Amino acid sequence: MLPCCAVRACHVLVLVLCLSAAEDFDWTKNDRGSFYYGTFPAGFSWGAGSSAYQTEGAWDQDGKGLSIWDVFSHKKGKILQNDTGDSSCQGYYKIKEDISLMKELKLAHYLFSISWPRIMPTGIKSDHVNEKGIKYYDELIDNLLENKITPIVTLYHWDLPQVLQEKYGGWQNISMVNYFNEFSNLCFERFGNRVKYWITLNNPWAVAVEGYETGEHAPGLKLRGTGAYRAAHHMIKAHAKVWHTYDTKWRGNQKGLVGISLSGDWGEPVDISNQKDIEAAERYLQFYMGWFATPIFHGDYPQVMKDFIGRKSAQQGLGTSRLPTFSSQEKSYVKGTCDFLGIGHFTTRYITQKNYQSGRGSSSYFTDRDLAELVDPRWPDPGSEWLYSVPWGFRRLLNFVKAQYRNPMIYVTENGVSEKIRCTELCDDWRIQYYKDYTNEMLKAIKDGVNVRGYTAWSLLDKFEWDEGYSERFGLYYVDFRNKNKPRYPKASVQYYKRIVGSNGFPNQREVENWKRKATETCSSSNQLLAAEEQRSTAANILRLIHDPLTSHMEMVTEVVVPTVCTLCILLSAVFLMFLLRRHN
Repeated sequence: MLPCCAVRACHVLVLVLCLSAAEDFDWTKNDRGSFYYGTFPAGFSWGAGSSAYQTEGAWDQDGKGLSIWDVFSHKKGKILQNDTGDSSCQGYYKIKEDISLMKELKLAHYLFSISWPRIMPTGIKSDHVNEKGIKYYDELIDNLLENKITPIVTLYHWDLPQVLQEKYGGWQNISMVNYFNEFSNLCFERFGNRVKYWITLNNPWAVAVEGYETGEHAPGLKLRGTGAYRAAHHMIKAHAKVWHTYDTKWRGNQKGLVGISLSGDWGEPVDISNQKDIEAAERYLQFYMGWFATPIFHGDYPQVMKDFIGRKSAQQGLGTSRLPTFSSQEKSYVKGTCDFLGIGHFTTRYITQKNYQSGRGSSSYFTDRDLAELVDPRWPDPGSEWLYSVPWGFRRLLNFVKAQYRNPMIYVTENGVSEKIRCTELCDDWRIQYYKDYTNEMLKAIKDGVNVRGYTAWSLLDKFEWDEGYSERFGLYYVDFRNKNKPRYPKASVQYYKRIVGSNGFPNQREVENWKRKATETCSSSNQLLAAEEQRSTAANILRLIHDPLTSHMEMVTEVVVPTVCTLCILLSAVFLMFLLRRHN
């Protein structure tokens, strides 16, 4: 179970203490030393995570309303290969099966999100509350607790009810603050007697930038230079209101904690001796995580955001800044509304200064920052084009958060790596290496004094990956999406992560090196099971295609040839592994 912290007795005192300035971060101190063998503090919580739209499926079942992702993914060309989350992992029907996977991993907590339109189909309580949706989450929460797994619940992981988007413009409209509060209050009322860890919003940066600036994500709006800032402003206010609602109405009896989960890549100066590069790297972080964290911890936007966006707005001839402002009352209301900080982290960038000219119609969130992002071609990149494995950046980010926000209580809410290959390899040695290195850097950060209380591997299962559909896989468990039953198969990383969890860290070099060998042995048999299933699936597809003369050639290729090739990949890798193991022995 997660350690339960004492609830703050006097929030006024906390707010007064937060008035002083954050300590400076030492950019020159970057210890990239050797692997550290040791264990995490007693009571450290290990878990895995998911989100509703990515895993539940059952998109139109049992009274669920439409979300913006239901509508967005059904538009041709928005998602790679026109995939949707309609069925995804069928998690809605597999509560007990998936909890058995968590037990296999010996998890202390499971992080998941509640689908707003599943329990409020239109997003508005007075319209309808869907009791079948409530029942599903009741069953999930109760089963987790029966198995001694602590639920950490996210209230918003991107699936806004479509009705609120159509009627009000979604997060562009201030009315979302009250609607989100109403939904959250219902969740506190119905689930709060059992849920003690709440996350208001997951990665609001992606909601704002990719949903309202670039249009890559639902609802797909391209309001360059304004949309992201307006959406973020309303989300920050919504988060604060929900925190206050819990604080005044529910905390006394339920004794839970309310936080927010913010994503942040690390930004390292290209030239650590160049002050402009250091300033650009800090600007990168402030425009990313600081955009949300600074108002919540200190009461207002980062000064560098106000300066840069204000200046560029003036150069465009605008009378006011494109970055909205908080009134003095709002600053006080928002400040201090975080019992713990969730951090989602995946990768790192090198940052350097780059000036962008301001002009009418040329403004955007990205050009407002005046910087360029670079990567080292030597960094491993097994999956997503944006995700490079740079473990030392994780420790840097955690220490930066400690310095900026007075060492808040931290739960790592997302950390993991994908693969992007058509024939998924269950012997995922790159994921084993990623988890080993990143959790070790987190251990070093704890040694540095960073207050990290728990870690969530992202993710438990392969799942729908937003605009990338099913082309990328983050899961510890492989999901066969071609099979209507969506069977799960353990990857080698399951055994490795399980050993980190069981040992609460890295006890000694000999034992840790042995973990990888044992994990690789187990994945060989899993590969053979998957290959057998692939053969059965391929045979079924061939029979279906024989009886369907109208089937296109392209369908023939994707439904039959690709699985056959994948089967061969899996069989060959299994044979090769067996050969290596025999040589080793």
